[in-house]
Amino acid sequence: MVENVRPIAKKISELKIQGARNIAIAAIEAIVELSKVTKAKTKKEFLIELSEGKKLLFNSRETEPLMRNAIRWIINQIEKTGKKEVLKLSQILKSSADEFLKKLEESQEKIVNIGKKRIRKNSIILTHCHSSTVTKLLIDANKDGKNFEVFCTETRPVFQGRITAQELITNGIKTTLIVDSAARSIIKEIDLVLVGADAITSEGNVINKIGTSTIALVAKEARKPFYVVSELLKFDPATVCGDYEKIEERDPSEIWKDAPGNLIIKNPAFDVTRRDFIHGIICEQGIIPPHSIFELVRRNYKWIFK
Repeated sequence: MVENVRPIAKKISELKIQGARNIAIAAIEAIVELSKVTKAKTKKEFLIELSEGKKLLFNSRETEPLMRNAIRWIINQIEKTGKKEVLKLSQILKSSADEFLKKLEESQEKIVNIGKKRIRKNSIILTHCHSSTVTKLLIDANKDGKNFEVFCTETRPVFQGRITAQELITNGIKTTLIVDSAARSIIKEIDLVLVGADAITSEGNVINKIGTSTIALVAKEARKPFYVVSELLKFDPATVCGDYEKIEERDPSEIWKDAPGNLIIKNPAFDVTRRDFIHGIICEQGIIPPHSIFELVRRNYKWIFK
């Protein structure tokens, strides 16, 4: 029955599902679907199926701790229950998934309400790539009557910035699209930078779409505030033990399909923005300094470290 998970894992791998939050939601739904069609007769067999599904999803993208944290927590609810009947276990998994998704939605609402207070009248905001939470923050701020405009990078090589631009103009927000390398040229016009995150390390460094660290450097040089908009659940507990967050290397054809045969093309999907360049992380607990991320996660999500 693990084959039911494979199409979602493939879509995640091929970027047909993008954004840490959307990937986590799709993965949760895939695990729920697996539990509905399971052929397992015992709790042991059910957990084996879930483990196989988890492995498929985890291997689909390397830099997705939100998805990994979500799946681990849901499966852990099955592991620790005293129930043995597979039908009952399936029901527990579904209710656990619903609970996690509800908390994820609540955390996004809190982040949006906190973050939009940072937008002042007539602000000009720069954003990079596509973050569903950043986009929601901007759309909600616009609905509140705040007058501002947004510059979006196109975000090469697969142009996620176009998704952001399309969503913003659809919602009536004045939006300008620029090539990634124009960020330094326009930074003097910018009042603040808002970006999402794919992962946060124990040191408070942020992993996000390639090019984010360059924009952070440009913003620091120009003395413009650089904010990361993210749930605490994007924290990667493996980094506490000394592991580095893996940076996914994507297919070179995304950059140049018909490249010369002897040409070497590097296509890292993400980069690391050091905490020194981050003005603050806008999360469900408020706007926090990056170096406090470990303590805040430990206080609010102890289960992540188990």
